[in-house]
Amino acid sequence: MRGRIGHKKLAEKVCSADEAAALISPGDNIGMSGFTGSAYPKAVPRALARRIMDRAQNGEPMQVGVWTGASTAHELDGALAEVDGVELRLPYQSDPVSRAKINAGRMEYLDIHLSHVAQQVWQGFFGRLDVALIEVAGITEEGHLIPGTSIGNNKTWLDLADKVILEVNSWQSEQLRGMHDVYYGTALPPHRKPVMIIDPGDRIGVPHLICPPEKVIAVVETDAPDRNSPFKAPDEISQRIAGHVIELFEAEVAAGRVPANLLPLQSGVGNVANAVLADLATGPFEGLTSYTEVIQDGMLDLIDSGKLVSVSATALSLSEQAVQRFTDDAAKYRDKVVLRPQEISNHPEVIRRLGVIGMNGFIEADIYGNVNSTHVMGSRIQNGIGGSGDFARNGYLSIFVSPSVAKDGAISAIVPMASHVDHTEHDVDVVVTEQGVADLRGLSPKQRARKVIEKCAHPDYRPQLTDYFERAQRESHGGHTPHLLGEALSWHQRFLTDGTMRAR
Repeated sequence: MRGRIGHKKLAEKVCSADEAAALISPGDNIGMSGFTGSAYPKAVPRALARRIMDRAQNGEPMQVGVWTGASTAHELDGALAEVDGVELRLPYQSDPVSRAKINAGRMEYLDIHLSHVAQQVWQGFFGRLDVALIEVAGITEEGHLIPGTSIGNNKTWLDLADKVILEVNSWQSEQLRGMHDVYYGTALPPHRKPVMIIDPGDRIGVPHLICPPEKVIAVVETDAPDRNSPFKAPDEISQRIAGHVIELFEAEVAAGRVPANLLPLQSGVGNVANAVLADLATGPFEGLTSYTEVIQDGMLDLIDSGKLVSVSATALSLSEQAVQRFTDDAAKYRDKVVLRPQEISNHPEVIRRLGVIGMNGFIEADIYGNVNSTHVMGSRIQNGIGGSGDFARNGYLSIFVSPSVAKDGAISAIVPMASHVDHTEHDVDVVVTEQGVADLRGLSPKQRARKVIEKCAHPDYRPQLTDYFERAQRESHGGHTPHLLGEALSWHQRFLTDGTMRAR
């Protein structure tokens, strides 16, 4: 027994990161832990990158498949991308080096709804899972694995991988123990059973991950922090968007469409989302709950304010200051926080039945309510769809938020036609920018267009959008969703050639 490793046989398998990396073969598919910069392996990926670089210098190139829960951090994604060590990446990434390699055509990338990943891996669409490389907070005497600050797809990786490498990270707080709920009741059709979550705080599984010790080929000890990006203080634009969202909630309560304590909230990652959570902490709503993917700083503020009574997620995504706060008050947070596998945190049936209110960001939305949340100028991936589709398609209320312009006003977030569509008009209920709220429920396409232009477009672009829409109604070949096909994407082309979407 040593440190965080309580199982005798597994303690005997402790080795260096380089020794563990040497057990990975060229062409292996590796299921790695990690979700939004939390609980990803930090030593073995860098050792593997060194090995790949050494092999390349000797004329023996090596690549692997990298599968995760969602984004990780530079020690994993960046390190392997820098040495061209990744053949295929899935299902979500946010590393700038990986993004550059993907957009340069030097790395294949599959952008997948997060709720779909485990099922598709079980069905074998991506090939065999050779290795699971999982960071844990500790190993019990019984051999149970104590998860860290995220779970993601770890259950599936451990179930399906031929071989397992564990990183036991003593930086991960021992106070996390008991905060996790790992459900082992999932199955493929026709053997599925209902997932019996009635309230976001329900626990239906066990507080640990299960892995046969004989599958473990190496254990590496580490002491390294998660590297989540710090959040900026809410700026005026974010605060205005947040204010509009709170006003929308108040209107929904007044209309009797949601209860006074709202419905379970889902919030995407980012500064706008954190601004909404900050406003909720000082707002009129009590007894809030959350069924989401990621717990950000704002969620801790809501718990501390007494307004949030329970939150379910698959990962923590906290700033350095919030991590310390969380660790210092872990006993308080443990009673209110549940961390689950992402196939449960993003489960479509559970989301629909609980009536989750989804709040996610977008890159651009067109006048008819189609939303692009992944691509810049139609063909360049930014990060990925993540879980936004899980909540937009299945939630009770689907809200998309963004500033109305980008690049100092050179880009309008509201365009005639989205250059890429992740969420169709059928899955988008409300669009919010700092300009206002466009509630699209119950509106025809032309009615939606008028509302989006009037309420959400920046004043600098409103006349251009109005002109396009009016001419499209007169000149298009169809009157249901009027478009001028030769002009619909001209705004994007204008930006690429002139550096601005503004008409000359």
